Amino acid sequence: MYVTRTLEPHLHTITQHFPVLWLTGARQVGKTTLLRQIKEPERAFVTLDDPLVRQLAQEDPALFMQRFSPPVLIDEVQCAPELLPYIKMAVDEARRPGLFWLTGSQQFRLMQGVSESLAGRVAIVQLAGLSLAESQGRGVAAAPFTPMPVELRRRREACAPLTLMQVCFSIWRGSLPAIALNPTIDHALFYGSYTQTYLQRDVRDLARVGDETAFLRFLWATAARTCSLLNLSDLARDADITHNTARSWLAILESSGIVYLLEPYHTNLSKRLVKAPKLYFLDTGLAAYLTGWGEGGGGSGVWML
Repeated sequence: MYVTRTLEPHLHTITQHFPVLWLTGARQVGKTTLLRQIKEPERAFVTLDDPLVRQLAQEDPALFMQRFSPPVLIDEVQCAPELLPYIKMAVDEARRPGLFWLTGSQQFRLMQGVSESLAGRVAIVQLAGLSLAESQGRGVAAAPFTPMPVELRRRREACAPLTLMQVCFSIWRGSLPAIALNPTIDHALFYGSYTQTYLQRDVRDLARVGDETAFLRFLWATAARTCSLLNLSDLARDADITHNTARSWLAILESSGIVYLLEPYHTNLSKRLVKAPKLYFLDTGLAAYLTGWGEGGGGSGVWML
């Protein structure tokens, strides 16, 4: 089941002004689903998850560009960074907006290539999981959040009231569309698979982790600190790794859309630079799984309130 996303009209606006749109974010947040839903009929779709297509893009990017000419949506473009210079040449030759839509889950690998090849030609948009408004079918009507009394009052009036148990269940279930929209999917099974196939494969490979147990300890310790002030020394100590390793791994989690560091706000600029940021897991369901919160009765989700 597809639900309307708040970003839809913004993506259409971006397409009218930029030749390249790059939609990024963690895996399973719905990047490909969103773009395939709103793309024009004439826009081709190609995914680099296909081994043969990926091989063509890596070994003969010029032929790939001839075969899949714009307008085109290229999924998982991080699998073939060799395409980026050819996309730049196509953009410079055509000189019109809306040529390429790209999706990629690993900003860490792509950002250097994008900065070198597509600077000034690409609009980068990050997609998160479902918001409460989107999960309730109010995605288009939702506006970007601003911490102003008028906006807070408008949101409170537009949102249907939730009971404490509903709030707890929403936090525990998380915001990834595959599980948030399907109550029949087992929570522990979904996030266990997510951790194995994404965090322990993609992110661990990026971090060049030799000790998988240490990386798992780091994930658990990081999840336990969500919504707390970041203290890298304590985090490194609890995960039994060095301070520099903790800093490197945390940077990769941030670039991969797993965590977000909220910088402090102070009217004094000097205080903004020295105060510690707050650490947030962007998906509460993943944080709940990693910390074992809310699990009871074999993963049925029982809370002690």
